[in-house]
Amino acid sequence: MEIRTESLTLRTADGEMPVHLAAPVAGGPYAAVIVIMEAFGLNGHIKAVAERIAREGYVTVAPDLYHRFGSPIVAYDDIPKAIDYLKRLDDARVTAEVHACVGALTARKDVRADRIGITGFCMGGRVAFLAAAQLPDDVKAAVSFYGGGIAADQPTAPINQADRIKAPVLALWGETDGMIPLDQVRRVGETMKRLGKTFEDKVYPGAGHGFFCDERASYHAASAQDAWTRLMAWFARYLGRAAAPPGVSG
Repeated sequence: MEIRTESLTLRTADGEMPVHLAAPVAGGPYAAVIVIMEAFGLNGHIKAVAERIAREGYVTVAPDLYHRFGSPIVAYDDIPKAIDYLKRLDDARVTAEVHACVGALTARKDVRADRIGITGFCMGGRVAFLAAAQLPDDVKAAVSFYGGGIAADQPTAPINQADRIKAPVLALWGETDGMIPLDQVRRVGETMKRLGKTFEDKVYPGAGHGFFCDERASYHAASAQDAWTRLMAWFARYLGRAAAPPGVSG
């Protein structure tokens, strides 16, 4: 599907936030997806993911959550710098910025205001889960890619707010991810099941952290392809495409 891209700016409590928008050229209205960046910033890879989703028939926005730091792009091999930036983010402010993205989308004539989903990678996977909990009336479907810290042993862990989630959530993990212990992966699934949430997950054998990104050394092609299929099927099922692909299983 032919798309167009645009750079937007949204006003936030921490200043003007750049947003990368991608949308189908013709037709609509479409469901929309908010794409949350990794800890490395709003780089070319995340913009490409947003555009790839848009080509499937969605309006997408990818916000620059590092605007408060001057919008840095961190190299994939500079893990310490990326961690430093992500640790300086505040959950409440980030959630407010996701909400600003929701507002920008619902104001558009080419968007179905009642069909907004979210996905995120790495740090963004945690934000996607958190947004599903804190914005339960806005987020209609969520897909989290290797979201670190969702089930960490701390009061601020998003899993502690899982009871508020209304949206179906799909979580995708790497079996050999050194940043996310498998006991935390299990805790997410067990908690969502106990709470009776609509939830599926997939742990990819042999895949590590960042397996979806083809610009990282940890890229795992087979897992990335399967994850893409599941991502698209999840949004097709729960955001209401006219011709939804077959469902996915956990």
